[in-house]
Amino acid sequence: MAIDTPATTPDLRERTRRAVRAELTDVALDLFLRQGFEATTMEEIAAAAGTSRRSLFRYFASKEAIIFDNLQELGEQLADALAERPRTEDPWTSLRRAFELVIAYNERDPERTLAFYSMLEETAVLKARHYEQLMRWQELLVPELAARLGEVEGEEDGYGPCAPAFVGAALACLDAANNAWRRSRGRADVVKLLDEAMRAVRPAEF
Repeated sequence: MAIDTPATTPDLRERTRRAVRAELTDVALDLFLRQGFEATTMEEIAAAAGTSRRSLFRYFASKEAIIFDNLQELGEQLADALAERPRTEDPWTSLRRAFELVIAYNERDPERTLAFYSMLEETAVLKARHYEQLMRWQELLVPELAARLGEVEGEEDGYGPCAPAFVGAALACLDAANNAWRRSRGRADVVKLLDEAMRAVRPAEF
């Protein structure tokens, strides 16, 4: 019989917490996509998930958090994926390869993902938060890219312009590709769209 120790207990609790958050997110997204983000209440989400409103708020502070907390986690995974790329690889190519994580997310359930992107575009409060989220992703990716470019973070003025410019441009390409994919209703190849967007900014072989 396994015995919990201080070293293992937090891992188990974290896995359990993530599983519950994932289930709550799925329930909430089903409601958002079926009846609209603004028309859905936290009470309805809690009822559909078979939990209390109070319990729901222990995991998410708001409806917006249900969406953007998960996108923040995706951004952290992107940063990890970038860090795993070979240091000898061209930085622009490394960013493109890291973005395969998002492509995989898109392709896992294209119909649901397209509906999700449409909701972000058509709901004013979510659209604004989406662009804020891209800036948070940029903050996550810049340190790794700066290290690859030889930029050192200053104590007062932060990083130089190159790493933020690289990451900002790459994220703009990713967003443009996702938007083009959404407008095509999934008929276009999102991989080709991303490659075209990134090559338009900086020619490269991916």
